[in-house]
Amino acid sequence: MITSFVVFLLAFTFIGLASARQSRKTKEDYYLASHSVPPWLVGLSAVATNNSGYMFIGVIGYTYVTGLASIWLMAGWILGDLLGSFWVHSRLRQAAGETGESSFAGVIGAWGGHFKRWQLMVAIISFVFLLAYAGAQLVAGSKALHVLLEWPTWAGAVIGAVMVALYCMAGGIRASIWTDAAQSMVMIVSMGALLLTAVDAQGGLSLVVDKMGRVEGFLDWFPKDTVLPGLAGGVLFAVGWLFAGLSVIGQPHVMVRFMTLSSADKMVRARLWYYLWFTAFYLMATGVGMLSRIFIADTGNFDAELALPTMAQELFHPVWVGLVLAGIFAATMSTADSLLLSCSAALTHDILPHKIEKPWVLKVFTVIITALALVWALLSKQSVFNLVVMAWSGLASAFAPVLLVLVFRGSLNQKQAVAMTLTGLAVALFWRWQGWHGAIYEGMPGILAGLLVYWFTSRLAWNTGEPALDDA
Repeated sequence: MITSFVVFLLAFTFIGLASARQSRKTKEDYYLASHSVPPWLVGLSAVATNNSGYMFIGVIGYTYVTGLASIWLMAGWILGDLLGSFWVHSRLRQAAGETGESSFAGVIGAWGGHFKRWQLMVAIISFVFLLAYAGAQLVAGSKALHVLLEWPTWAGAVIGAVMVALYCMAGGIRASIWTDAAQSMVMIVSMGALLLTAVDAQGGLSLVVDKMGRVEGFLDWFPKDTVLPGLAGGVLFAVGWLFAGLSVIGQPHVMVRFMTLSSADKMVRARLWYYLWFTAFYLMATGVGMLSRIFIADTGNFDAELALPTMAQELFHPVWVGLVLAGIFAATMSTADSLLLSCSAALTHDILPHKIEKPWVLKVFTVIITALALVWALLSKQSVFNLVVMAWSGLASAFAPVLLVLVFRGSLNQKQAVAMTLTGLAVALFWRWQGWHGAIYEGMPGILAGLLVYWFTSRLAWNTGEPALDDA
């Protein structure tokens, strides 16, 4: 098991280091690969980055507890993500080429009309959330190693941080994208192998369904803890997670993949790679999550987020366990390196008073940020699922309302953008603080609140016959 795991890790490391041969040693190349990445690589990289340890650890743990009703999370997420892709991705890639900016916040700020104060504010917000998100990925990796290899919980986080630092030092975003593509293949093979093996071990699909039916409420179509009962509650739950999928447009580490595409005209091909791979992987992850409830029936004393590695250990030969472990680790690293590069871009391009251009300095900052994420991971007490969703909704509430207004060619000024971001973020955090996120994903009220601020301020200016909030 350890041998196969190490072989895969060394292969990923080699792929990342090999990308350095194509480096052009510029800031644009370090953060955006000089806008030269082909569609298939963009699609596979975005899949690996989006899925992350959240899918292997968080979603499977959630499905273990919730059952069939978790399918609404998947359906809402993918549909919302697809809508966002139709509206935003091509326009964002075009804006990235026209503005010459190297960061996600920088592109949006320049696209809106040089929103320098908004760019600084949102960069600080995104830096904090991205750092927390990266820490969650390292936690996910450490949980898997703890279960499968009985290593101390800090070991996986340290190994992941070292490997991510090597990727980022080697070739920046290009190294991240190359390793993402390899990792996405390992992820889907390991998840598919576990799904088929688990069904076979239980005697086939019909017996699996029969055993699931014996678990009270496990095959119910709608989650129990919803605002409204029955179908209405299920629809509201799904709509909330549709906003979670739409929230992808507010995730710098995912959207930067589409900004690296060689041409905006190739977005359809990148989208096909992304959504076909994403849907297949999500379906398999949901199936594995449901199967884990049959294999691990003691819900009282079991950490649901350890369902996948525990089941793999029961079912697989040690060589295949190493593959699953590599798949989990691949997922966490593919997202962690993306998050840390986005953190680095926010710091060196948006936050510091003088933009840094020298690649070696950018790499030093990236390593420092990786160390901060490791400290966060070692000190964190929250679950991977909760930490990822909190960071996801916070970033979405900060970015998505402004981005949607720009995409639909709304007239927007800097004070409106600031008000939209702060209001959306405050509403999302308040929603979570009140505990309402269990019924409705907090990004939904956060995004809607930001859009409502835009509507109100624009209408107020129209009624008075004065320009909307000026930038003075």
